[in-house]
Amino acid sequence: MDAKRHEKRDFEKEFGFEPLESFDPRRIVIVDDLVRAYNKTPFISGDIGKAADIFEEMVRNKDCLKVLTLSGAMTPAKMDGVIIAMIESGMVDVIISTGALMSHGFVSSMGMKHYKIPKNVSDTELRDMGMNRIYTAGEPETNLDEAENIVNNVLSSFNKESISSQELCYLLGKYLYENIKGDGILKSAYSKKVPVFIPAFTDSELGLDFDIFNRRLSKSGKKEIFFDSFADLRKYGEIVLNSKKLGIFTVGGGVPRNWAQQIGPYLDVLKHRGLAEPGKDYEKVFFYGVRICPDAVELGHLSGCTYEEGVSWGKFDPKGKYAEVKCDATVAWPLIVTAVIQRLMKGKL
Repeated sequence: MDAKRHEKRDFEKEFGFEPLESFDPRRIVIVDDLVRAYNKTPFISGDIGKAADIFEEMVRNKDCLKVLTLSGAMTPAKMDGVIIAMIESGMVDVIISTGALMSHGFVSSMGMKHYKIPKNVSDTELRDMGMNRIYTAGEPETNLDEAENIVNNVLSSFNKESISSQELCYLLGKYLYENIKGDGILKSAYSKKVPVFIPAFTDSELGLDFDIFNRRLSKSGKKEIFFDSFADLRKYGEIVLNSKKLGIFTVGGGVPRNWAQQIGPYLDVLKHRGLAEPGKDYEKVFFYGVRICPDAVELGHLSGCTYEEGVSWGKFDPKGKYAEVKCDATVAWPLIVTAVIQRLMKGKL
């Protein structure tokens, strides 16, 4: 044993080890140069490089349904532009998000602002100002009031008995597309026919706006609109059933990630209970996966859970390609997406 440890080995040829390379900032011209150089380093920078490679392969695979799941305060953090770029570049086919993230993104779409919070202003002072703090970002309460007015206008013209989160997001996107200049998540999703699902809809400003609208209907003697969350589940299931391969890009974790990933076990149970449609493949698992979240696995929640753990649940292919980046998404996410966009645009600029 000791003698072998001191033998000179060719680790590349004998064991397939990949050699590391020193990072040289003088060789960096564009973001893709940075991320490719990261891929020759270890630790989190190496994970970012690997994530870009896997995401690029996922995007280039024409048979792959690309699911983006979003949690955390990414829109007040002004990462809405990253989401829009992913949609416009054809990097995503389905979005599953928290309601809060889409609510704050809706505010941005209408041209209203978020603000940096000065360190010398207390939360009590912010409350008196009507400024809601999200870490170092601020959302004026008047923004949310204006968003509610738009939601009311959109719902006022809705003439069906029930609605799902995907249908409401579609209608809000349509409103933005027809009435508002500038970029917007739901606007781009509407334009590119990317469905947006919000599985925990009531946990958001949009959810509160919906309930307030219904209460006003009830108070005026009109029938309330029924919110049908199972219509979302069945619509997403239909999309997955019609796909050949699955890939997932996860920012954070929480309900959006679990709701997206549970589709494999859900379809498996349908088949096991004799409820599968004839001629369709109900064995659907994710083959590609990129996860950006700093949470530790030992906390026991899904945000920190590895893709390997999902294999045991029948959610992920044990032979799949995965990258997990334990980093603040506001740091790693723009690097990965920008690098892949530059790769896709190579030769087209």
